[in-house]
Amino acid sequence: MGIIVALLVLSVLIFFHELGHFTAARFFGVQVDVFSIGFGKRLWTKKLGKTEWSLSAIPLGGYVKMKGQDDTDPTNISYDNDSYTAKKPWQRIIILLAGPFANFLMAFFLYLAISYMGVPKLQTYVDKVTEDAPAYAAGIQKEDRIIQINGHNVKYWEEVGKTINETEGPITLIVERNNTLHTLQLTPKTIEDKNIFGEMITRKIIGITPLPKQTTVYYGFTDGFVYAWDETIKASTLIFQSVQKLITGVVSPDKLGGIITIVDITAQASSAGILALFFFTALISVNLGVLNLLPIPALDGGHIMFNLYEMLRGKAPSENAMYYITLVGWAMLISLMLLGLYNDVNRLWG
Repeated sequence: MGIIVALLVLSVLIFFHELGHFTAARFFGVQVDVFSIGFGKRLWTKKLGKTEWSLSAIPLGGYVKMKGQDDTDPTNISYDNDSYTAKKPWQRIIILLAGPFANFLMAFFLYLAISYMGVPKLQTYVDKVTEDAPAYAAGIQKEDRIIQINGHNVKYWEEVGKTINETEGPITLIVERNNTLHTLQLTPKTIEDKNIFGEMITRKIIGITPLPKQTTVYYGFTDGFVYAWDETIKASTLIFQSVQKLITGVVSPDKLGGIITIVDITAQASSAGILALFFFTALISVNLGVLNLLPIPALDGGHIMFNLYEMLRGKAPSENAMYYITLVGWAMLISLMLLGLYNDVNRLWG
């Protein structure tokens, strides 16, 4: 059941991505010949107007085939008024950006739904206090609830570490213990640690861990939009940084996951509940949006680069150059997919 849900999630995300391209293309009067979810043999086809809407056998992608634009054959172009090629470069760029934008918008609405469903957050209760740490010396005890740090009220555990790291010098804590408030002073300890990318960083700690006491935060109508915007930006930044670290070699290529990993984790998220599934689906949606903006010729980002070149030079690259650059792009894309698949198989085996 989890695999079916995972494939359904991927299909929905791909549908919205391609719907973004389709909507922008039709807005500028470009004829769309095919709108397909999946690749390979067509299992179902329905022609509406001039567009063939299809479901294909391999549900691991999708495409919109516009008149005058064919990634499999860049020389197959048309200069009719209703073709992609006949449009101005800035119009083509908007058509290309519309797909990734749809993915970011999808993530935003998922985070918005999550904000109204209720977001689980850890409260500021202390569990373990490390001996010889600043918190131990200051007298913090298990089940103390941190109320304030240097005059800033804190409600959730995520705010505790953030506030401590942003503070210079000694800090003043107000904690609640047995319905009584206590004021404590301490100086955080600076340690070397690794971030999520494995890079060495310095951060401040006081030597405490959270008690697993959660509360569910329900956002109001306006606050929900703020939460959804912040989470979409946070997820987008994380994916952009991940790609950058992968390109620069900070993150090893063996960390790259393929379709098997995506399906597996989505299936696990679905079994964990609707909230976990929405969180992970939003992250995948942002991932699709970011990856499609990479300047690889076979992707939206590559086509955007071609159109920017045309805007700057006043002419498009030659058909011969487009053909070979596109072949290189496909080779890069297929290589990345095979690397992800190879890593997936390695993980499954051990």
